[in-house]
Amino acid sequence: MENLIETLADLVSIDSVNPEWGGPGEGEVAEYVRSFLERAGIETWVDEVLPGRSNVVGRVAGRDPDRAILLEAHMDTVSVADMTIAPFAPAIGDGRLYGRGACDTKAGLAGMMHALAFAEASGEKPPCDLYLAAVVDEEHAFRGVLGAIEWLEKRGVRPEAAIVAEPTELRAVRCNKGVLRWRIETRGVAAHSSKPHLGKNAIVAMAKVVAALERFHESLADRSHPLLGSATCSIGLIEGGTQVNFVPERCAVTLDRRMLPGETAESVLADYEGVLSEFPPGEVIVHPPLLSDEAMETPADAAVVRKASALLDSLGLDPEPAGVPFGCDCTKLARAGIPSLVFGPGSIDRAHGAIEYVELEQVELAFDFYRRFLMEYGI
Repeated sequence: MENLIETLADLVSIDSVNPEWGGPGEGEVAEYVRSFLERAGIETWVDEVLPGRSNVVGRVAGRDPDRAILLEAHMDTVSVADMTIAPFAPAIGDGRLYGRGACDTKAGLAGMMHALAFAEASGEKPPCDLYLAAVVDEEHAFRGVLGAIEWLEKRGVRPEAAIVAEPTELRAVRCNKGVLRWRIETRGVAAHSSKPHLGKNAIVAMAKVVAALERFHESLADRSHPLLGSATCSIGLIEGGTQVNFVPERCAVTLDRRMLPGETAESVLADYEGVLSEFPPGEVIVHPPLLSDEAMETPADAAVVRKASALLDSLGLDPEPAGVPFGCDCTKLARAGIPSLVFGPGSIDRAHGAIEYVELEQVELAFDFYRRFLMEYGI
């Protein structure tokens, strides 16, 4: 376990902030993962997904090469802006390890690395081929997991189960909300502010649009899922106007809509088109989605869910599958036909925060879960 925590500390000490948030990216972490896997005698590949940004894939051969399971974790983190602790100087105290990425999701990555190394060193061939994909770009556009799916498909590998590392407090998560982000714009007519009657104020028009949207959002409480709760929407950004003595000719808001299983981007946008139909034609413009990622729901009776629940029960942990509101790489794996779960140490409430940490006991239990899942799945 000391080696496991040392690996976690090493990973946290490396700045892998996503370039979208001004960081250097995953290169140094990818090199660390590659070196770790190769030292453990694991067959390893480095696959460049974006310029200078590569996934790392490791494989341990199993008894049945026609079957495979996948562990997946991302290497990038969010920005360190507004952190109140040293982000890349991992510190241990009160049974926790502190630093950026500690729970999101380098603890899960460390546990998966050591679980794969255990499988290689055990001297016992697992039931099927085991893959670990350490991927880039989860914190921005999910391009790493898409690259991993393409890499596997090119080699004819279709995992029959996947575990994705995210902070779930050691719960097996079989469903999560999807996300749709897009912009709505109002258009007016510019004029000098001393004669506002000669213009048409796009900000005033947007105020009416926002009021209509918020009335509609109250009705989302009626759309509910037993594990995920209700659909939600947040108006997170607004921009408009040029300078204070101009009547503004445009204003725009950006929305973040969390979708339930069964909802699609098309059905959600159709709802909003209906809400906005009360406004004059041409005054309100709905722009194409900036991001669309539909929800995931792995059936409760799927083999990966049943196995995970049995393992958690044997470890004295909560075996009941759960749902989470946040998005991650699992949705892309599920859409590729790979039954997927999300599981990892730490709380999502600590992720992206001013003080990020992970409980060391949870890191150790997560490693035990990953290790046993690899060695026992399909037996």
